[in-house]
Amino acid sequence: METIPYDKRSGKIWFNGELVNWTNAKVHLLNHGLHYASCVFEGERIYEGEIFKLQDHTSRLFYSAKRMGIKMPYSEKEINDASNEIIRIQKIKNGYVRPVVWRGSEMMAISAQKNKIHVAIAAWEWGSYFDPKLKLEGIKLQTSSWRRPPPNSVPWDTKAAGLYMICTLSKHEAESKGYSDALMLDHQGNIAEATGANIFFKGKDGSLHTPIPDSFLDGITRKCVISIAKSKGVKIIERKIKPEEMSNFVGCFLTGTAAEITPVSQIDNYKFTVCNLIKNLSESYINLVRKKVAA
Repeated sequence: METIPYDKRSGKIWFNGELVNWTNAKVHLLNHGLHYASCVFEGERIYEGEIFKLQDHTSRLFYSAKRMGIKMPYSEKEINDASNEIIRIQKIKNGYVRPVVWRGSEMMAISAQKNKIHVAIAAWEWGSYFDPKLKLEGIKLQTSSWRRPPPNSVPWDTKAAGLYMICTLSKHEAESKGYSDALMLDHQGNIAEATGANIFFKGKDGSLHTPIPDSFLDGITRKCVISIAKSKGVKIIERKIKPEEMSNFVGCFLTGTAAEITPVSQIDNYKFTVCNLIKNLSESYINLVRKKVAA
């Protein structure tokens, strides 16, 4: 399906406290965010006209900014209000919100102490991240040749732009070989995550195993799914997982704001079943985000 390029869409974008026409929301070529990845962002889902876990996302945006030495020029309340305002203006019922924060153009070198901090919030209608048919059958992953960096080398617990370049490289590599996404290992060779989602495995005893988020983002959806699973009496085991252990698991799925709960049918030569537990967790998650059950 053909989609409209993101710089050609219509409506408004919240840009530094003002509502500007979508096609006029521009920055100068020589900005620090573009040249030095001096940028943090969030990705939020809109369900039935409301942003799911808005405060959690906004709090993480501010945490990411602080870790990157960026002083936010607005309060969390102002960002929440602006996010809600833009989805009302855009009349979005089910879609996506992208707040982004970056350093401007006052200095163009490694140092950026004098650069203005810019903030923009855009929102658009958006469906499933993965093909809906593939989500039912389970997507296929390939282990990436790239790894998550050591935790003492990057601000790994932030949603910062520069951290995603190896994800793009990994996803392109996987897609070129017919896979939907890539599995990324950590710097020690343990299973970490997919390119934009956390990962869970189902053991033969019905327990769920998931990597410890000590070198990659501990996703908001990940936390939500763990809570749902525990409420159903499912045992959650957070631990280091070696790639060869995948032969011991019978199920696998990804979690993320974009991915929601996406079953995985295969990783390299390891195959998994889209079992009832995964379907049940997915149904419960959709009921939660659409407010059919209490949060």
